[in-house]
Amino acid sequence: MTFQELILQGIPAELPPKHHYPLDINRAPKRKDILSKEEKQLAVRNALRYFPKNWHQELASEFAQELQDFGRIYMYRFKPAYNIYARPISEYPAESSQAAAIMLMIQNNLDPAVAQHPEELITYGGNGAVFQNWVQYLLTMQYLATMTEEQTLHMYSGHPMGLFPSSKNAPRVIVTNGMMIPNYSKPDDWEKFNALGVTQYGQMTAGSFMYIGPQGIVHGTTITVMNAFRKVLNKEDTAAGKIFLTAGLGGMSGAQPKAGNIAGCITICAEVNKKAATKRYNQGWVDVLMETMDDLVVRVKQAQKDKEVVSIAFIGNVVDVWERFDEEGIFIHIGSDQTSLHIPWTGGYYPVGLSYEASNQLIRENPTYFKEKVQASLRRHAAAINKHAAKGTYFFDYGNAFLLEASRAGADVMAENNIDFKYPSYVQDILGPMCFDYGFGPFRWVCTSGKPEDLEKTDEIAMKVLQSIMKEAPEEIQLQMQDNITWIKNAKNNKLVVGSQARILYADAEGRLKIAEAFNNAISEGLIGPVVLGRDHHDVSGTDSPYRETSNIYDGSKFTADMAIHNVIGDSFRGATWVSIHNGGGVGWGEVMNGGFGMLLDGTKEAEVRLKSMLFFDVNNGIARRSWARNEEALFAIKREMDRTPNLKITIANVVDNQLIENLF
Repeated sequence: MTFQELILQGIPAELPPKHHYPLDINRAPKRKDILSKEEKQLAVRNALRYFPKNWHQELASEFAQELQDFGRIYMYRFKPAYNIYARPISEYPAESSQAAAIMLMIQNNLDPAVAQHPEELITYGGNGAVFQNWVQYLLTMQYLATMTEEQTLHMYSGHPMGLFPSSKNAPRVIVTNGMMIPNYSKPDDWEKFNALGVTQYGQMTAGSFMYIGPQGIVHGTTITVMNAFRKVLNKEDTAAGKIFLTAGLGGMSGAQPKAGNIAGCITICAEVNKKAATKRYNQGWVDVLMETMDDLVVRVKQAQKDKEVVSIAFIGNVVDVWERFDEEGIFIHIGSDQTSLHIPWTGGYYPVGLSYEASNQLIRENPTYFKEKVQASLRRHAAAINKHAAKGTYFFDYGNAFLLEASRAGADVMAENNIDFKYPSYVQDILGPMCFDYGFGPFRWVCTSGKPEDLEKTDEIAMKVLQSIMKEAPEEIQLQMQDNITWIKNAKNNKLVVGSQARILYADAEGRLKIAEAFNNAISEGLIGPVVLGRDHHDVSGTDSPYRETSNIYDGSKFTADMAIHNVIGDSFRGATWVSIHNGGGVGWGEVMNGGFGMLLDGTKEAEVRLKSMLFFDVNNGIARRSWARNEEALFAIKREMDRTPNLKITIANVVDNQLIENLF
């Protein structure tokens, strides 16, 4: 059968043979054995409902074994034999070009060159899933291949509930992931209900089909690292020869060495999983691989002396690096951590003193003891950071729940008031006031033709648009504009593409609208093929996350999720091709609500109308909320937007004299 025929058939008519796993694939850790006997029976019963009754006897024992071996039923037997990657949009069988674009994006998320654990349908973050099992993938692709532009596919945590009649103006797909009743949103709830096959953790852009490989986080990390150095260095000084120490080389964290190189510093990134570190090295995202601490110390001292720009992956535990650098007197200018601490007990963070293999064994066989080891390691980790901070190191939480989990472990990370953390979130200090409050966030696009030359043309278009806007931009946003012009100018040379022909830059509503309109015109003129627009959920409006995206909201509303919910609802009727809303991305299950969108530009006037309506709201919804929280930069941005847009009427916060309030009680 051809690729198109295989897509159209969905679940095969005949039971396929068992699947054999590739030996060199990075596999997901075995999940906690959390279900009772009755619940395990329910999980198998749930899985079998996808299949005809005459298959049940054979599949029941097979799925029970998967559940026993892996803690999940992945339905490995049904993984298709064809290679999974982002093909040109014309190669997908489809009645709707919008649906074909979504198929392309799904396959990009599951491409082994892109995905962290492709066999288990996990794109990044250790548990950020596109689907719960391979049959959900088969059914979803079949639905997309056959749907019209007057139908909408509704997806419940990876499960395609079905095609419903809608309209041409409605989204083609609605995605929800992990939307739990609040009292059932603890980490063990995810373990239980995911094992039962009724929900999943979509992370942010994994379960919303908008991941573009590590490039997405490279840009955000580059902006963060550059501005972190600006906070600690004199204006005339550069980052050359200065150290950025961090951990993690997975799907998201793997961007850190590349970002460090672009920012112009020495990056040391510790990673306990040798396969993950080697993958990033082979992809050219890290310059040097090192396995011994003594060699690392010598290499770093030489790099400092030579004021080198270099990225080093250390295969080992970052706690050992923090402690040894303290002993050696190696000064760390900036430090952070990007291990997956949103899932600390299931492979997101590996404790110092235990090997990667031994840790994985404990996760499965003795999870209580593993949790104790993780918390002891976090206390030791924080103690080592504190020693460096006392010498002048600028440490920031990179939104991976490091400080949150360290505090829960009893580590010394609390401020004197015992309410706040002693170290800032990178959003509090950098991205919040410098970017999000002004409306700048991670706008991204994918050239669906698959042609590198189309990507080059879109880079050129975007750069010209930004340069034009900068001529009239106010002083408050000149720095953001220049950083992104520099980024897009060097994007091709930095070799950022992994998987689809995609690009990202930070832009405000004006920048996004004008870039998108220029793309649509170029498509209409036949200069480039169709383009998918999107963004990271980690943006101005998309995410309510009190320890990350909304950590610089100080009016008490940072624990509310109205903004993210309004964002996805508002995008859905303003022209998005697909929308998504998730529980749990980035910082952990129950800790955040986040939403995203995708939009296909096809060169039509209808696409132009949609992009102008939706992109404007998608940004300004968040600026309005941030301005109501009395954020100075957001107040500036929303007032400026109202001056330019007569139809925009926002309730403006009046700033209160602090002394008046302080004397009241």
